[in-house]
Amino acid sequence: MNMKKTILRFGVYGIITIFLLSLLIWSLIGSMDDIMGEIIGYSSMVLSLLFVYFGIKHFRDKENNGIVTFGKALLIGILISLIVSLAFGILDVIYVKFINPDFMTDYYARNLEQLQASLPAEEFEIKKAELESEKEMFLNPFIHFFIMSMMVFVIGFIISMLSALILQRKN
Repeated sequence: MNMKKTILRFGVYGIITIFLLSLLIWSLIGSMDDIMGEIIGYSSMVLSLLFVYFGIKHFRDKENNGIVTFGKALLIGILISLIVSLAFGILDVIYVKFINPDFMTDYYARNLEQLQASLPAEEFEIKKAELESEKEMFLNPFIHFFIMSMMVFVIGFIISMLSALILQRKN
């Protein structure tokens, strides 16, 4: 039972963090370029996923007498990551569907401009076709949710593995 409470508690901390950082990012969207937006976006994912480490450490030190196996630590980390990644996916869909419905169109238009300026005409046409199909895929909210959630989950999985390696402690 203590493991479930730890997972939920630290998952909620991660959700609160990603929510607050998303609000900050959304308020800055017009005042920064795409590269800075991506850096801040990925940083917010990592910051919210730091609760994986703290959740495993809390479970080991406060709930399990200073002991946690690699497997149990990994499970805790994966479940916290899953909670945060689902919340991120929902927030991202809310943003692109309701808050800034022109985001995808604007984002792809900027990418096309950059590609057109840097690629020969033949290569540009190939990349343009790839971007158009990618854009269509991202306009589907379910696919968008899945891709964005999985991106955060993969980062969370890596953090879970590292945290489990660092924090494992046997008798």
